[in-house]
Amino acid sequence: MITIILLALGGAVIAAVVGTIWYSPGTPMGRLHMQYLGFDKLTPEEQQRKIAEAKPTMWKLYAGQFVLSLITAVAVVFIVQTSMQNGVPFGVAAGFVALNWLCFMVPVVGSALLWSNCDRTIVWKKFFSDIFSHLVILMLVALMASFFL
Repeated sequence: MITIILLALGGAVIAAVVGTIWYSPGTPMGRLHMQYLGFDKLTPEEQQRKIAEAKPTMWKLYAGQFVLSLITAVAVVFIVQTSMQNGVPFGVAAGFVALNWLCFMVPVVGSALLWSNCDRTIVWKKFFSDIFSHLVILMLVALMASFFL
């Protein structure tokens, strides 16, 4: 059990690193995310003001996201560990993780965007950006877990 918790903490760190890179302003996905947030319609001064307003509570958002990523990482590590301990090859265990992504994360992201106020001209780009960021994170966590089990 302690192994699962430690690996899940490592998985949550992986999620934070990948998310930071994936959604950074220098990437196409980051620019798309800023467009989703409406930052493209703001002047540079308004953007800086919004960023300054958000900074004092940003740690709460990061902490909340870390907890959510930790929950996801626990599930991925558990699936990989249980599968591999029962003689299932890593490729099949990764397939189980991918199936969970397809059956749970993809519909949740899709539903959130479907019912959001997202600009309909970017909704499909945002959908694919978000689901593939989740897939990359899940596969990296699964791979990390396989090295330590």
